[in-house]
Amino acid sequence: MSEALSPEVRDFLLQGTRTAKLATLTPSGWPHVIPVWFVLYDDEIVFTTGRDTVKGRYLRRDDRVSLCVDDERPPYAFVHVRGRARVTEEAPDLLEWATRIAARYVPPDEVRAYGERNAVPSELLVRVRPEHVIAEFEVAGW
Repeated sequence: MSEALSPEVRDFLLQGTRTAKLATLTPSGWPHVIPVWFVLYDDEIVFTTGRDTVKGRYLRRDDRVSLCVDDERPPYAFVHVRGRARVTEEAPDLLEWATRIAARYVPPDEVRAYGERNAVPSELLVRVRPEHVIAEFEVAGW
């Protein structure tokens, strides 16, 4: 069952160029954590990854994931999302999503090239709908 994101959580996830730290499960059950660029669409976290990368292989094997997005500046904050990844190979809208993600992280004159570079058949489109969310704002309390 999915969990709706509160307006405060949505605002936090959409702010600036924060990365999500994606945790997938290795075949032996150990966590594998790696940063990913992402965008938020409705209540889904959307990102791309190569089909043959470690995370791409793990996502296709086991759809359970966790993501953590944090603010390392005082007073510190984080959002943790647990959910299931929906992986699409050869997504017809991959160029659109790769370009949207690029628009968040790269200079405007590089957005189109980045989108095209990542909209190739070996790239996966991944959507995570939150099932459980933990958010802490002003962790340091000032």
